Amino acid sequence: MDVAFGQYCEGDSLLHRLDPRAKLIISILYIVVIFLAKNVFAFAAVTVATLAMIFISRIPKVIIAGGLKPILFIAMFTAVFNIFFFKGETLLVDVWIIKIYLEGLINAGLIVLRIVLLLISTSLLLTYTTTPIALTDGLEQLLSPLAKIGIPIHDFSMMMTIALRFIPTLIEETDKIMNAQKARGADFSSGSIIKRVRALIPIIIPLFVSAFRRASDLATAMECRCYTGGKGRTRMNVLHASPRDFVFTFCVICLGAGVILINIYAPGYSVSM
Repeated sequence: MDVAFGQYCEGDSLLHRLDPRAKLIISILYIVVIFLAKNVFAFAAVTVATLAMIFISRIPKVIIAGGLKPILFIAMFTAVFNIFFFKGETLLVDVWIIKIYLEGLINAGLIVLRIVLLLISTSLLLTYTTTPIALTDGLEQLLSPLAKIGIPIHDFSMMMTIALRFIPTLIEETDKIMNAQKARGADFSSGSIIKRVRALIPIIIPLFVSAFRRASDLATAMECRCYTGGKGRTRMNVLHASPRDFVFTFCVICLGAGVILINIYAPGYSVSM
């Protein structure tokens, strides 16, 4: 199944049926919980909770694994940086100027795990199980109090949703451009760093052109449909909170409380970042 990162996956799971406003709140709480995790046991608890969320969502594992591709470089860079530059007490490798400590390996693993958990949890709640329209409505209603002081909430919500929606489109467009350039003999994996950066120019230019063209087409389509913003706008589907939204939010709060208690009372190596 070839689904781009960030694309909505239709389904009828518990996560799909949650109110988008609750999903936004839960996402913020879950991000806080992930950053609250400090030691191995706390990370284990958050990992188990994330695996349970994957099971509940019924999203194919292939799609979730494919969604991790955009952060591979960041994860690898973070891991290498911590392995080779983090100093600890237990020295494992000492070859010339290369010194690798056990604490550095553990620290690198926990930080990479944190990045992976952040991406998976937010993707499950905000993109894979929530349509762009529902996400816009939920964000707009959550921020509606700010409209009283003159902030254009609807425009802001629409802008954020369109940006999220076009992430998978731009990633797919980048893959097409790269494959087309490779078919013409382009090489993106060899040579010095400067050479690789220069090789990306034939990708960046057509990608920007395609992005501006898509933005123009979208603006034209919205004008043809007489889109005038949020003033006087009605909704076909009115959002209603249900008991499962409060139960799920309460579970995330309990998870956060559990992580804090684990950090305090459970011994274990603590991550430094």
